Amino acid sequence: MSELRIAAAKRAMRYLEGLNERGVAPDTAVVARLAELDIPLPDHPSPADATVAQLDSYSAATMAMAGPRFFGFVIGGVLPATLAANWLAGAWDQNSALAGVTPLPAKLEDVALRWLRDVLGLPPETGVGFVTGATVANFTCLAAARHSVLAQAGWDVEADGMFGAPEVAVVVGEEAHPTLFKSLGLAGFGRNRVVRVPVDEQGRMRADVFPNLSGPTIVCLQAGNVNSGAFDPAPEIIPKAKAANAWVHVDGAFGLWAAAAPFKAHLLAGYAGADSWATDAHKYLNTPYDSGLAFVRYLVGSVRLFSSRLRRSISSYDCVDSSMLLGIVTHFSNGCRLQGTPF
Repeated sequence: MSELRIAAAKRAMRYLEGLNERGVAPDTAVVARLAELDIPLPDHPSPADATVAQLDSYSAATMAMAGPRFFGFVIGGVLPATLAANWLAGAWDQNSALAGVTPLPAKLEDVALRWLRDVLGLPPETGVGFVTGATVANFTCLAAARHSVLAQAGWDVEADGMFGAPEVAVVVGEEAHPTLFKSLGLAGFGRNRVVRVPVDEQGRMRADVFPNLSGPTIVCLQAGNVNSGAFDPAPEIIPKAKAANAWVHVDGAFGLWAAAAPFKAHLLAGYAGADSWATDAHKYLNTPYDSGLAFVRYLVGSVRLFSSRLRRSISSYDCVDSSMLLGIVTHFSNGCRLQGTPF
């Protein structure tokens, strides 16, 4: 089987090395051939090397997202170190739920958390879950928020569910990202049952019309509007939310990494006062897609909600380990300049 793995690695390397020469869009001729795959389930197995070769024969039907000329979805090609680490983690194939059973993944996650927390300027008591992407990171944080605000109201949501639970108010900006509403729906809050705060011309939540809060409440701020790059005014809103004992969540999929660059870190002023933050590593950190990061300040009661996976945590670890702080700052700064990031 080692020959098979070596052959697959060589095919993958040829794919990566050819990204600069091929078109970014999928090859239409190869896309037309995909109909060949639509066959009944075979009665007999195929040789493994033939299956790998068949898959490789269709590789031009992919979008060249791993190359330098793809600018969609705010993602880019992975760093070589993170891809290599991802391959190694796949070979390890660890179910990393228990530290005693899988000590290496547990240690890598612990170190990656500490480094990411330092890079992003988050409170020292913050924990992290390595999840599939920013959408699930938002969902995970909102589930932790749901647990916390209902527990304060005397309701055990994990035991008793949402039926009959105290009403939870959810406050969002008018230009909150659609994935936040998807996460609210998944968490049982509903996409439409929210208080929408008007925004300015850049999509920032207007603190001057922020509503009065009472009872169990979750306030969702946005660090980096997808259209303008604008940040909600956390220094004005978070104190109001905290005075009402509300949970503050930050959707930082597009802007939380600004904390890593000294010339952009001022945009995150006040955001460390939140209770949870969602972002991902497959944008500015350039780990393999997909890789979400769900940060929660208080782990008691919410740690059970996290779904850590080795293949995501090790890529984050390897990126930070190979780059260190100076490399991350340079990487982020260059990305802002090359992409014309408005924030």
